[in-house]
This record gives sequence, structure tokens and C-alpha cells, in this order.
Amino acid sequence: MLTSVVVGLATGLGAVGFRYLITGVGWISYQFVPDAFPGLGKNYVLIVPAIGGLLVGLLVYFFAREAKGHGVPEVMEAVALRGGRIRPVVVVVKSLASSLSIGTGGSVGREGPIVQIGSAIGSVIGQRLGLSDDRIRNLVACGAAAGIAATFNAPIAGVLFALEVILGEFGVRYFSSVVVSAVVSSVIGRLVFGNYPAFVIPAEYGVSNLWEFALYPLLGVAAA
Repeated sequence: MLTSVVVGLATGLGAVGFRYLITGVGWISYQFVPDAFPGLGKNYVLIVPAIGGLLVGLLVYFFAREAKGHGVPEVMEAVALRGGRIRPVVVVVKSLASSLSIGTGGSVGREGPIVQIGSAIGSVIGQRLGLSDDRIRNLVACGAAAGIAATFNAPIAGVLFALEVILGEFGVRYFSSVVVSAVVSSVIGRLVFGNYPAFVIPAEYGVSNLWEFALYPLLGVAAA
């Protein structure tokens, strides 16, 4: 259980750093550079994402090719085929590459990268402690849950995602440790960013009639 706390702490701090990296890259790309060089012109906003993509490609190609892509499939592959073992360099490369991509205007989000970053943190801690493959897989799930919890202030969603998608099972032996990591990481995120929802749903989207609930199962079938 102590290792779950450590993974939650490390991933929570990593998620905070990741968000600040994204903000920093965005500030440099779209505020500092245009202010310092006012003659860049309107085409600058088209060039920045291309430069960001080039830097991301070089980073991933030369340092950690497993850090390419969305992030979640790569974690699932590590859990299924390599006992959850992920190289430490993935933490750094994925953080830098994703912050460059998002900060320069790339059409990507934070969920995939933070899952891979958190999972890699959990895996590295497990490997350093010499734990078994099963325990490392557990810590990978802990890191994934903690990453979502801290980034989106959604500990319950992080737990369910990690158990269902990363591990593919709701075993009792995994549940408690994943919950602990998610809660610890969520606390860190709330201390830094405040206890606010990541996405605010407008009031007009609330349920105005109980009959609406009858439509939601049909919506689920249609979206499946």
C-alpha cells in the first residue's frame, strides 16, 4: 500500500509539472515570441504547430519510440506483453513531446499522454523495487489512475479507467491500491489547481424531464 502512495505522490507532481510545461510552451509560442518579433506576420500561427510537430518527431525517434502515438495503447501493450515494464526515459520524452505538441497548437489532448506518463512512473518505481510482474502491472494501473485523477480532478474516473482499460479486470487485489494512488494524486492536483471540475457542463444541459432517462439507453446503443 505504501508503494501506491508513492506512485500517487510522484504522478500527482508529474501531472502538475506536465500542465505547467504545456502552459509554458504555449506562452513562449504565442505570446513571448510574437511580442519579441512583431514582424512575423499572420503565417506564424501556421508555422508554429509544424515546428512543434518536427521537434516532437525528432524527440520520439531518437530517444523513445514507444512514446509516440496516443499513449494508452502503448501502456496496454506493455501490460499485456512485457509485464508492465516501461523504460524510465518514456516519462521525460512523453512529457516533453506532448507539451510541445499541445503547447504549439497540435490537435491532441492531455488524457493519453498523462496516462502513459503516470503508468511509466508506476512501472519505474516497481522495477526499481524489484517487484514481480504482477505487482508492476498493478503499479502501472495506479499511475494511470493517478494521472487522470490529478489532471482532470476525477479520481473515480481514473480508478474505473485503470481497472477496465489498463488491467482489464476489477480484481479486489488491485482495487484498493489503485484507489489510494488516485486519491493521493487528486489531493495534490486540488492543492495546486483548486477543487474545480475540468469541464463545466452548462446548466441548460441538465435533465428537465424524467422521461429523458428512457432515451439514454437508446443513446448508448446508438453510440456503441
